[in-house]
Amino acid sequence: MRLSAEFTEENIFRVRELLLGDFKNFPAVVAGDFMLDRYVGGDVSRISPEAPVPVVRVRSERFVAGGAGNVAANLAGLGVPVCAVGSVGDDREGEILLSLPVFRDADVSGIRPLGPTTVKTRILGGGRQQMLRLDREETVNPRSEDIAFALSKIGEAAQRGARLVILSDYGKGFCSPAMCRAVIDFARDAGLYVWVDPKKDDWEAYRGAYAITPNVKELSAASGHAVENEDRAVAEAASALAARYGIENILATRSDKGATLVSRGEASHIPVWPVEVYDVSGAGDTMLAAASAFASAGLPLRDAAVLANAASQIVIGKVGTYPIKAGELLAAVTGGNASAGGKIYSAGEAENLCGRWRANGEKVVFTNGCFDILHAGHVDSLTAAKSLGDRLIVGLNSDASVKRLKGESRPVNGEISRAKVLSALEAVDAVVIFGEDTPAELLSRLRPDVLAKGGDYRPEDVAGREYAGEVVIIPLTAGYSTTSVIERISHSK
Repeated sequence: MRLSAEFTEENIFRVRELLLGDFKNFPAVVAGDFMLDRYVGGDVSRISPEAPVPVVRVRSERFVAGGAGNVAANLAGLGVPVCAVGSVGDDREGEILLSLPVFRDADVSGIRPLGPTTVKTRILGGGRQQMLRLDREETVNPRSEDIAFALSKIGEAAQRGARLVILSDYGKGFCSPAMCRAVIDFARDAGLYVWVDPKKDDWEAYRGAYAITPNVKELSAASGHAVENEDRAVAEAASALAARYGIENILATRSDKGATLVSRGEASHIPVWPVEVYDVSGAGDTMLAAASAFASAGLPLRDAAVLANAASQIVIGKVGTYPIKAGELLAAVTGGNASAGGKIYSAGEAENLCGRWRANGEKVVFTNGCFDILHAGHVDSLTAAKSLGDRLIVGLNSDASVKRLKGESRPVNGEISRAKVLSALEAVDAVVIFGEDTPAELLSRLRPDVLAKGGDYRPEDVAGREYAGEVVIIPLTAGYSTTSVIERISHSK
């Protein structure tokens, strides 16, 4: 799957920037029905003598977050900080659920018990084929004090920078009409965007939401008649519902026919890519999480929907409830194309790269700089640095860092543009943008074999030297400097 043709160059790099770590600046609230999904897998080789049913010889058991928990897991997989608001039972299953990786870094202070934890147990034969599902659930509606508590937690999240609230309604009680109305009214007054995954046939509870993400079955139920899964029918039904309930945007998911976005009366149809489908469990959660995250980070809504559609196509190729990972969607966006910035990595990704390279016996070299207006002197320095080993990682000062070091008039070129140019150089294997004044913190994670520095530095004065195997000073090519290039341009005007 390759998505780069779907976007402008500017948007490709904004997507990359978000997936490489900038999503951390866009926290989100997930309010709804948190559930525990249990997968029991085994071999099937005979029929029971007691009844005409297959016998599953259990080989494995695993737990993942379901319902609103899967929405949270998808956000976390993209790098979005999550504030969870909802209910988990005061029971063993609740303990298991809150111990899962998605909640380790999330704010779970907004979760408290209303009833027992909802558990869905899926029995898989041969490791992949779902044979049976067992649901344990009890519908418990929140009280007025529970609604007030939820609103207080959403308000706290907004003070920490959250601008997105997702109502993940799985019909298990937490998203009662009173809760939904209170959250939407509160969020709108606070300037927050509310996205809803609906389960109610009557959308009055969702009136005034920014966006809603029904499937065709849910669209039909809300419309009061069967809606054919065809472009025109879906668009007309979505437009009518948007007008009836004052909903700005409807993103309808349509299984093998992709999705339809109706935004302020305009319809846009988004096709799917051909993939092998193993399990559609949780695909709607992925769609909701990805679309809302990208949109709240400033991407055009259709671009956000295209990315979300791609993300859902990735997860249905996995077994069971599987949240999208930033790296998987990043690969789909760039297709590994260096000219599209395919060599730009987050610090964590670069750290993993270094580990793999060293495990293969390769020598890792690191160098850093602003690289504003790339010139022949830069190319000479980078080529010389690469000659010191097998792999070259370039630490690139962020725009904010360059301003602090060089003044308000710099950089001339933004960090994504500078990173893209560096990515296109044959000598460069990876580019990592860092925001500090020196790369010492980044070097503490990468720990390269060689730290190469261009200029007349003494090795003992190079920042981060303690994290490298050795420091090598590379002489600068005479006659080249970014400052002199800028001055010549200014004088020629």
